[in-house]
Amino acid sequence: MATIPANTRPLDGPKPRLEAPPGATDCHIHLYLPEYEAQPGGPKIPELATVEDYRRVQRRLGLERVVVTQPNAYQLDNRALLAALTAMGTQTARGVAAVTPDTPVESLREWHDKGVRGARIMNLPGGAVTHDSMLDVERLIRPLGWHLMVQFNGRYLDDYLDGLQRIEGEYIIDHIGKFMDPVPADDSRVDDILRLLDRGNAWFKICAGYEASLTGGPRYDDVGAIAKRVITHAPECIIWGSNWPHVGVPRENYPDDAEQLDVLLDWANFDDRQRILVDNPAKLYGF
Repeated sequence: MATIPANTRPLDGPKPRLEAPPGATDCHIHLYLPEYEAQPGGPKIPELATVEDYRRVQRRLGLERVVVTQPNAYQLDNRALLAALTAMGTQTARGVAAVTPDTPVESLREWHDKGVRGARIMNLPGGAVTHDSMLDVERLIRPLGWHLMVQFNGRYLDDYLDGLQRIEGEYIIDHIGKFMDPVPADDSRVDDILRLLDRGNAWFKICAGYEASLTGGPRYDDVGAIAKRVITHAPECIIWGSNWPHVGVPRENYPDDAEQLDVLLDWANFDDRQRILVDNPAKLYGF
């Protein structure tokens, strides 16, 4: 087994300006543990990101709950995710796994007991399970009350719209719609997202604006315009995630973790921040 270098990312720093309310939840992080290697088809793991590492980030941001998302690096091997959830405990942690239509129901039940509540659909390079399997996976997980976490380039929403409309259970539109490059907030594809939310089974995650923004931090004005429109339209459907440890960008572009939380000061009012950080994730994840 190859030795993966220890984390060198900054874990500490000034606290965010936003004082997180009790029960605040980070709905999107990834973890890379020393006992588990990257799988064929996924990206390499340049360095670790352990439970202990994230706990320092979590304390800095003043957060209490977390959702661990299966990284592309591990593809269909969910062992690291399950180990992390076991270490964190179901009082404060949930998980989103890689699930195929052939995943045994017995495995899903075991994962449920460890805190898994969703299945990841990734329609970008390195994704382990894509749109082609989405509806079959959704039918498999629905009896457990799980949701889908769906990521795609929002500029190609038309390619996915029919499938999203056919989902019967709950699902998340990930990463602010991941418009690469960002579109105006009044773009017809943003209109389509609002209509999906109005159907009552979709959620929208504020996460990783830095991955798509061309204007950059700390405000991410281009992506922020989309986020603000969606939040204003359906604040009861919005959740937030840090996307730590930000493996999708080179180190020279590594974002500040406090900045990722502070965008909500500009994008959402006080009451909506309570919904986004506490009430909505508690409802979706059963905290």
